[in-house]
Amino acid sequence: MGRVAAKACVVTGAGSGIGRAIAQRLALEGGKVVCVDINPTAVAETVAGIQAAGGIAAAVTADVSNSVAVDGFIRQCVELYDRIDILVNNAGVNLPGIFHEVSNDEIDRTLNINVKGYMYGSRAAIPHMLRQQAGSIVNISSVNGLVAEPFLSVYAASKGAIVMLTKGIALDYAKQGIRCNCICPGWVDTPINYAHAEMMGGLDKIYAEIDRFQPIGRPGEPSEIANLALFLASDEASFLTGSIIAADGGMTAQ
Repeated sequence: MGRVAAKACVVTGAGSGIGRAIAQRLALEGGKVVCVDINPTAVAETVAGIQAAGGIAAAVTADVSNSVAVDGFIRQCVELYDRIDILVNNAGVNLPGIFHEVSNDEIDRTLNINVKGYMYGSRAAIPHMLRQQAGSIVNISSVNGLVAEPFLSVYAASKGAIVMLTKGIALDYAKQGIRCNCICPGWVDTPINYAHAEMMGGLDKIYAEIDRFQPIGRPGEPSEIANLALFLASDEASFLTGSIIAADGGMTAQ
């Protein structure tokens, strides 16, 4: 308990899946969490659960592809808690498709949320972290930022961009107390993967054959990614910056 005690945190995509698990984990360890999601009902449920467990959290409804909205929720964190110590860029979409059939709207939506949203969040948080001479940014990419899979060309391109964004931010601010690290989850049991599963023959088929591509033989759980995010966000990871960590059940070890 208390590994991020009294630290002010922002988690995007906190309404479900990995984002919700990270917000809950940070709050359990003493963080004061601004939970951001485009779905007001979902993010309110996340905050209600945190508060019921005795944690501190606030809900914000925002679209991370809108830079004004992103500036607003970073500013709201500072207004509520006087600072921002931890930013977890997690909000994302996965719109699988046959590459030459992908529409302009699908390309734009993927890049606007998965890439620009992370850029906007980091850009807005860093000036506050510079004043503190301290801060931790955790980017949630994907195993598809490291390796490709069928029907995910646009998604993989967006997640690969986050790997390089992480390294760039880490180098730019390494001497100013700001760390930036990246998690690349493998197949985790969250709804963001379901459309891709349908294109691959259905979720039951994917899970029946998962040891073919994920040697651990099962999907990951959001809580397992949250445990790693907590470590990277905390002072326990003080020597880590620019690190790209595959939490993928052995997928990229093959």
